[in-house]
Amino acid sequence: MNDAPVQWFDVPEAEGLWEGDLIDAEVAGEQVLVVHHLDGSFAAYQGLCPHQEILLADGKWDEEKSTLTCSGHDWEFDLKDGSGINPSGCRLYRYPVEADGGVVRVGIPQDGQIHYNRCRE
Repeated sequence: MNDAPVQWFDVPEAEGLWEGDLIDAEVAGEQVLVVHHLDGSFAAYQGLCPHQEILLADGKWDEEKSTLTCSGHDWEFDLKDGSGINPSGCRLYRYPVEADGGVVRVGIPQDGQIHYNRCRE
């Protein structure tokens, strides 16, 4: 995340999302992966793999370990914090997220950028 002011956007696709599930959503023109962890917390990350821009929501999700493996080349990420497991040197961009009364909102920094980490290995 950066220091730019954030604008909050409702993510209707995430309303009613069960604990342990994740969804892909377009938020203010950005592809976002919204995760509802088993502990009830929410997280939001870039929705495309930083390797070859494959939709992460189509990957293999292990809700018990909070890990997601991209369906493209098996890159694996820890969705507790967005860190790369395989490869370890890559990290998903993390958006601020809040949930209140069933409404999920993602914060998009208003800095004129697309918020997306890109990695190659």
